[in-house]
Amino acid sequence: MTDGDARPVQILLVEDSPSDTELTIEALREAKVRNELSVVEDGVQAMEFLRRQGPFAKAPRPDLIMLDLNLPRKDGREVLAEIKSDENLKTIPVVVLTTSRAERDVLRAYQLSANCYITKPVDFEQFLQVVRSIESFWLFIVTLPSGPRAALPVPSGP
Repeated sequence: MTDGDARPVQILLVEDSPSDTELTIEALREAKVRNELSVVEDGVQAMEFLRRQGPFAKAPRPDLIMLDLNLPRKDGREVLAEIKSDENLKTIPVVVLTTSRAERDVLRAYQLSANCYITKPVDFEQFLQVVRSIESFWLFIVTLPSGPRAALPVPSGP
């Protein structure tokens, strides 16, 4: 999707670290594609957002989810399992972006059908480069599905 398209790319960032959220926002601000970033801070909020429940009743359907694994209330592994087992959500690409380098976490994420697994670098410039690479690959090179978005019911009312 490019600037000439009618609709910006919708990204959902599920991240509980304010500093990592700010770095991600900064990197995406320089993006070559128009994007709108929504941020939730825990796994419960992520599922409410994706299912358009409670305060997220009018939330946009994301084209891409950037998911941390280590989240409060409901961890990222549980969120990933729910997304990929839900017929209405499973086609949304999920990029796991986490500090964990544990082989069991990498293996489990792929068993749960993560689209990719990226370990967050601690260096500021490297982190920015990682986010730019995600943006470039998933939002510029890859063709994202658009059919399910149109098929989802849009909540009515205020």
